[in-house]
Amino acid sequence: METKSSYKSIYSIVKKDILNGTFPTGSLLPTELTLADQYSVSRPTIAKVYNQLQTEGYITKKKGLGTIVNYKQTSKTLTFGLLLPGAGESEIFSIINDQLLKQSEIRNFKCLWEGATASNANIRRELIDSCCDNYISKKVDGVFFSPLERVADANEINIRICERMEEAGIPLILIDRDIFKFPKRSNFDIVCLDNFSAGCIMAQHLINQGCTNIHFFHRPDSAYSVDMRLIGIKEVMLQNKLPFNLSDVHCGNPEDTNFVKQMQIIPGRTGIICANDSTAAVLMSSLTDIGWKISSDLLICAYDNMKYSMHLKHSLTSFKQPCEEIANVSVELMFRRINDKSAYPVTVNLAGEIVIRDSSKFME
Repeated sequence: METKSSYKSIYSIVKKDILNGTFPTGSLLPTELTLADQYSVSRPTIAKVYNQLQTEGYITKKKGLGTIVNYKQTSKTLTFGLLLPGAGESEIFSIINDQLLKQSEIRNFKCLWEGATASNANIRRELIDSCCDNYISKKVDGVFFSPLERVADANEINIRICERMEEAGIPLILIDRDIFKFPKRSNFDIVCLDNFSAGCIMAQHLINQGCTNIHFFHRPDSAYSVDMRLIGIKEVMLQNKLPFNLSDVHCGNPEDTNFVKQMQIIPGRTGIICANDSTAAVLMSSLTDIGWKISSDLLICAYDNMKYSMHLKHSLTSFKQPCEEIANVSVELMFRRINDKSAYPVTVNLAGEIVIRDSSKFME
C-alpha cells in the first residue's frame, strides 16, 4: 500500500529544491494539483505547503499566473547580529542563542555576538547601545533582537534600538515580544510564545485543581509578554464565572514579605501565577516565611521552565517555551525579510506546554 507523504516532508523537499536551485529564481512551481497527484495527497495539503513558503518569502502566488520562486541565491555569506540581552538572566535566551548558532551552520550564515548578557539588568542597559553601534558600523545583514526589560527606561531604549536599525536599513526580527504594549504594534516581524494562550492554560490548570481565587504576581518593569499572559488569565476567569480584579494583580518585590502579605489567601482555594520562575522561587520562600504552606494552603506556578524549577523545595509547575522553534522561525523570517524588505510584518505565536509538578497539586 502506498504511503502518503506528510505536509512537513513535502514542505522540506520543495524548500530544498528552491534553495539548491532546482527551482531557480523566477521559475514557476508545479501547480497545486500537479504536486498533489505527485505525492498522493490532497490539494489543500499542497496549498498549505505553498502558503508557508510564501509566508517565509520564498515564493509568490499570483492569480492567473501561478506560483513564482522569489528566492535569490547569493554567493555572499550573510552576517547577523545577535542582540539578546536576556541571555544573562534567563536560560530561554541562552537556548535561543545556541539554536541560532546551530542554524548558522545549517543555513551558512555568520553570527556576531556582542555581549550585553550580564546578569545585572542595568549593566545590560549600558552595553546595549554600544552593541547596536557595532552592528551598524559593521553593516550586518540583519539583527535578532529580544527587547530589554527589568529597567525603568527599557521601553525607550528598545524603541531607540529599533529606530536606529530601521534608519540604517538593517532588517530586524523581534524575539519574545514586541517593543510596544498591546494593542499597539510595531512594524517589525515578531516571533514569540503564544502568551495569551499560555495565560489561559495556566489559569485553567489551577481552576481544574480546585482554585477559585487566583492571583497574578510580577516584578516592576516586566516585559510586555507578561501583559498578554495576564489578559489570558482574565479571559479564563471570566469564562469560568470567577472573580478576578485589579486587587488580584500584584506588581512588586517577591522578597518583600509585607507586600506579599497583602495577597488574600483562601486556604485550599488559592492559586498564584507568577510571571516567571525566578519570581515564583523567591515568592514561595516568602510565603513559607509568612506561614503559608505550598500545596496545602495554596498552589503556585510560573513560566519558562528553568532547570532549577524542578529542584526547588516544592518542584515548580512551569510553562515551557518552544525556544528552539522560536530560533528556527526567526531565521526563516529573517531570510524572508532579506528577500523582500517590503514584506508585510508578521507575528508568529508559537505553542508551548505546561510541565506539571508538585507546586500546583493540593496534597491530601
